[in-house]
Amino acid sequence: MHYLITGGGAAGLNCIEGIRKIDSQGEITLVCKEKYLPYARCLITDYLVGNISEDVILLRQQSYYEQMGVNVFCNCEVRKIEPERKVAILSNGKQIKYDRLLIATGASPRPLGCKGDEKIGISGFRDIDDVLRIKERFRKSEKAFVFGGGLIGIKAGYALKKLGLDVEIIVKSKQIFSRVVNEEAAKIIAEHFQNNGIKIRTGLAPVEILGDKEMEGVLLDSGEKLKGQIGIVGKGVSPDKSFLTGSGIDVCEGVRTDERLRTNIENHYAAGDVAETKDIVSGQLTINAVWLNAQEQGYVAGINMAGGDKNYPGSVAANSAEFFGLPFISMGIVRESGDCEILEMRHELMYKRFVLKNNKLIGAVFVGDVSNAGFYMALLRTGIDLGKYKRDLGRPWFNVEFIGKLLESKQGLRESISLEGEQIFFK
Repeated sequence: MHYLITGGGAAGLNCIEGIRKIDSQGEITLVCKEKYLPYARCLITDYLVGNISEDVILLRQQSYYEQMGVNVFCNCEVRKIEPERKVAILSNGKQIKYDRLLIATGASPRPLGCKGDEKIGISGFRDIDDVLRIKERFRKSEKAFVFGGGLIGIKAGYALKKLGLDVEIIVKSKQIFSRVVNEEAAKIIAEHFQNNGIKIRTGLAPVEILGDKEMEGVLLDSGEKLKGQIGIVGKGVSPDKSFLTGSGIDVCEGVRTDERLRTNIENHYAAGDVAETKDIVSGQLTINAVWLNAQEQGYVAGINMAGGDKNYPGSVAANSAEFFGLPFISMGIVRESGDCEILEMRHELMYKRFVLKNNKLIGAVFVGDVSNAGFYMALLRTGIDLGKYKRDLGRPWFNVEFIGKLLESKQGLRESISLEGEQIFFK
């Protein structure tokens, strides 16, 4: 049996773990687009600041792949697959025959989309090479712009500020983190940014990146010209799925999967930021591009590829970060709709928001105080009817012990996967 894994991220690595849980002998090939072994993409902010080294950011050393019997192709990608022949054509011209395939190619940053966005100094913030480009540019820069209010780009801006650079965030919408938190939470976080020296300007967008071959400034749609040498593109990501054109694999926003993470073609699976899975809250297929989700999906897909029988309960949108000592976490639905009930509380920089429907928690936002966030995620995932206890959500006297017993009694309580590949149980 030959297993081919396309993509060296969290999903691909945990797929190896899942396969080897069932099949200790089958051949595994891992194709990585980057020239590096799989690493913790969620730690590149720390890598940019200098808190960790390249060795630390790697999820596994070379010896791990040798021990697990994995053939690794780095600096290479799958350009085309032919499911009927079970053949993958790589960018280096090599053709690989496989028996079962995992599509885990992840996603790439959306382009800035304005004149001059190809200039030196403009960069995404998605991988190690982006970090290295930014570090090189940093040495001769005085000011950086973040274009877009997404979490990834703003993390880069935060890192550059910590390194001593002047940073300004330019956002076309009326708030930062518009896909991550509600407006009130965004206001608190934005005010905290500005109190720590990062300027945020909303309702604006770049029209042109100024300079010859290198960025020297930006022209905004307001007519302003501002000087700056670094531009971080933070406009979100798009799934890497173009190589599937003509393959017959069912693709919408991403690769559509069933409860076992199978695609519409037998022996072809998908996981991670390229995969559409069932959203636990909405029940609809969607992409919840979260590191933990990718780990879980890769692991479950690997088990099933190797002949196991494991259902994936579904994914949840979730984000977390900490800026200048202020942490925040969001999960599920963060904005209200007509049939939702909202519970909010705020004290200075502390803010909590719970979104409920039919007495069930379907979303939450925490700013400042993120204690017990994992517990609330378990409530959301299991869909427990909170009844009279819902009014106490987030309060110091909330009966965690009683609700914890409800969680333990809930059948099918889901497992997760740690960064080290170990199983975690929410109990």
